[in-house]
Amino acid sequence: LVVAVSVLIIACPCALGLATPTAIMVGVGKGAEKGILIKDAESLELARQVNAIVLDKTGTITEGRPEVTGIQWLNNDNAAESILLSIEKQSEHPLADAVVKHLGGVSVTALSAFDSITGKGAKADHNDETYFVGNKKLLAENNITVAEQLQQQADEWGKQAKTVIWFADSKQALAVLAISDKIKETSVAAIRQMQEMGIELYMLTGDNEATAKAIAAQTGIKHYKAEVLPQQKADFVKDLQQQGKVVAMVGDGINDSTALVTADVSIAMGKGSDIAMDVAKMTIISSDLTKIPQAIRLSKQTVATIKQNLFWAFIYNLIGIPVAAGILYPVNGFLLNPMIAGAAMALSSVSVVSNSLRLKWKK
Repeated sequence: LVVAVSVLIIACPCALGLATPTAIMVGVGKGAEKGILIKDAESLELARQVNAIVLDKTGTITEGRPEVTGIQWLNNDNAAESILLSIEKQSEHPLADAVVKHLGGVSVTALSAFDSITGKGAKADHNDETYFVGNKKLLAENNITVAEQLQQQADEWGKQAKTVIWFADSKQALAVLAISDKIKETSVAAIRQMQEMGIELYMLTGDNEATAKAIAAQTGIKHYKAEVLPQQKADFVKDLQQQGKVVAMVGDGINDSTALVTADVSIAMGKGSDIAMDVAKMTIISSDLTKIPQAIRLSKQTVATIKQNLFWAFIYNLIGIPVAAGILYPVNGFLLNPMIAGAAMALSSVSVVSNSLRLKWKK
């Protein structure tokens, strides 16, 4: 009876049962202290295996507060300024907000047949004429001609890492706008840290080639793709996964949501859209990219703690159960007292919890 009771007590799987959840709980709490909100244990455990990270540009690498820094009108004729403002007022794109703020003193005009074109811009009708606001691809698809003076100005702005927006009627481009969005102060350091960790970085943006190239050069990103549509971002993530990579997607906008769902680990910027934060498994409250290396280190520390906990729990049972069953009795007549077994069982649980709490003091 003594042996049976001792075995029953010593074999109580409390330590095994506590090994994983206590480490996860402390890890999630540690993440919250650092400004990293983690929704589930799976993403916390998987983050340590990430070897490819896909970054959105606007609002992720850059501050996400675009400002219009210049407008060049065809032949200096800004007669259609009110139409440009009216179209942008109906658009939900962050770049449109920048245009609206810049043209704040201009009066609006009545429009019809407004249509938002995903990844390209918007169009609307006024007095039986169709007007377009968006990227160069939108103009090319509608066979709109671009004057040399506007193209030269656009090329110059593109080399300065500025986003170029076009305004046109159904025949020709009427104006080109330059929009600047500063790179976050911490982005360059964060990108360098992730590269030092052996992680491949990819920047995907709907912006033009010249701007994407300039941003990539300034931040040290080797791989980038410009003029990427939302679905193409998700397809790019799938391509990386098919190459055997564990992919993390980092974004802040509605257009990133499909790619976030597709990625193995999804990370949203806290100052971005609600949809992005809703679908992502992790959220960086401050939108600071340096939190991503911290999240990966936290994942490695948490999983290491889980393995340590499981090791000691198994060792405890491996040694404790044979002793409680009387393996030493034929040798020296030793039988484990149930009270000592109870104390040993409690100590094993305390050791697992204590080991998990060590996570709180790790950097």
